[in-house]
Amino acid sequence: MPALPADRSEAVFADFKPALDDNQARVEAHRCLYCHDAPCIRACPTSIDIPGFIRKIATGNLTGSARTIFESNVLGMSCARVCPVEVLCVGDCVYNHMGVPPIQIGKLQRYATDHAYRQGTRFWQAGPDTGRSVGLVGAGPASLACAHRLRRFGHAVTIYEAREVLGGLNSTGIAPYKMPADRAIEEVDWVRSIGGIEVQTGVNVPTDLGWAELEQRHDALFIGIGLGPDSRLQARGEHLQGIHGAVDWIERMKLGKVDVSKVQTAVVIGGGNTAIDAVRELLGLGVSYVKLLYRGVEAGMPGYAHEWASAKKEGARVVWRVQPLGFEGHGGRVTAVRCMRLDRNKQPIEGSEHTIAADLVLLAIGQGKLGGLVSGLDGVQVEGGRIVADAAGATGRPGVYAGGDCVNGGQEVVNAVAMGRDAAVAIHSFLSAGGR
Repeated sequence: MPALPADRSEAVFADFKPALDDNQARVEAHRCLYCHDAPCIRACPTSIDIPGFIRKIATGNLTGSARTIFESNVLGMSCARVCPVEVLCVGDCVYNHMGVPPIQIGKLQRYATDHAYRQGTRFWQAGPDTGRSVGLVGAGPASLACAHRLRRFGHAVTIYEAREVLGGLNSTGIAPYKMPADRAIEEVDWVRSIGGIEVQTGVNVPTDLGWAELEQRHDALFIGIGLGPDSRLQARGEHLQGIHGAVDWIERMKLGKVDVSKVQTAVVIGGGNTAIDAVRELLGLGVSYVKLLYRGVEAGMPGYAHEWASAKKEGARVVWRVQPLGFEGHGGRVTAVRCMRLDRNKQPIEGSEHTIAADLVLLAIGQGKLGGLVSGLDGVQVEGGRIVADAAGATGRPGVYAGGDCVNGGQEVVNAVAMGRDAAVAIHSFLSAGGR
């Protein structure tokens, strides 16, 4: 992969959740009750043995702790940083029902996995060659987890990725105060250290390489293509300079430089986690006035409440119940967002049109679905833009599996890891039974 520039914009961000030191980790690990029927495990999409890995930290067995994590989640290093633990494992800690602060599971997971990375520990080698081959489309978390598990089984794997940078949204979309791109790329290298994970970048499927040829090359396929480009409003003036899709802008900020030195007022349109991240990133880059526009109310925001609470502390402003109608500009650049207020039922209020000044506008209203890319695969169904797959990742075409955002519509990294891992097990069973 190409080296990332040291002066990329994301480099200015500090770690929002600093790591535990040795003493803090030991004290926190000893607080755990090591529940036998642990609700935290049930809340983890990858079902990590959380009490087990924490007990190993308490006894000083950090390598064993990391192995326990990676056995269930090979991307455990990044998930320790980016998982919304507040609504997953930590949110289900029994201490929440006892008036006691919950165990800081994410920070303990980071403590153990970072130890393994520092020590250069490699827990698995590729299995004996089976003579079978699997092609994986997309190099995000789902495909990486799938490829690693397939190599443990001994199958040959090749990942086809349109970008030059691997890692999917872990590299291009995660908020830098959670995890910078270089750590995501370090994780890709760690996953690939098992050996035999071939990668071909700059390959668009099916434009550059068709499905028929992929099926000729491989005995099975895994589709982990993620989501498409930012959705647009299709509103008047949307062509003006200074209006960007939030996901695209975040990628450019993480992998290179964005110039916000002349931005006085920025507007982010949306109410999800991407919108909240964009607001916090703009504030962190020094934009003095950042305003969120959302068509609902605070209680109805799809973004996580704990993330929005942090954004407010950092100076985010918001306008509730407002619908963007279009954009105004001068000299080809955006200068304002034209809006209309909405009532409690999200219906336009007559005569409420107004403008909100903006030098920069980020659209965080969702991403397109890429399910249409599989139209050349008979038997693979698409509903609502998503590829239809069962719990094991199997589609309606024998030997073709799918997982991650292209199936679930855009959930967490940990969900993609679980889907990729489980699909690898299903693919192994398929190939072992003589499939294709």
